Amino acid sequence: HIDKQTMEIHHDKHHNTYVTKLNSAVEGTDLEAKSIEEIVANLDSVPSNIQTAVRNNGGGHLNHSLFWELLSPNSEEKGEVVDKIKEQWGSLDEFKKEFADKAAARFGSGWAWLVVNNGQLEIVTTPNQDNPITEGKTPILGL
Repeated sequence: HIDKQTMEIHHDKHHNTYVTKLNSAVEGTDLEAKSIEEIVANLDSVPSNIQTAVRNNGGGHLNHSLFWELLSPNSEEKGEVVDKIKEQWGSLDEFKKEFADKAAARFGSGWAWLVVNNGQLEIVTTPNQDNPITEGKTPILGL
């Protein structure tokens, strides 16, 4: 459970700030025409003078956008992803435990992710606002 105040802070303040600062950083560049996924997946091609701002704020924007997109009320625990999780971790509870343990072990700020990596599910963490897309992994759950 995440309380209402935390959600409002992340939506109205953090995410809004990431978008504003990202837009400012890419203003007047060819990055304005690219999707946030394309920008974050190709950080090495971002001009060095704005790379840190784009990494931090672009990552924050992408991570929060994915979080909001994946957020849902109590949903049924079924479907292809749940089946794959049960197959790989033995049960949904075992997956939740490993996911929570890895998230708690992340030092400082960051994210825990369920990703698809070379066709397999994997739990990874990233520091700060980094996103697994920069490593060629596809995030399907982030917290």
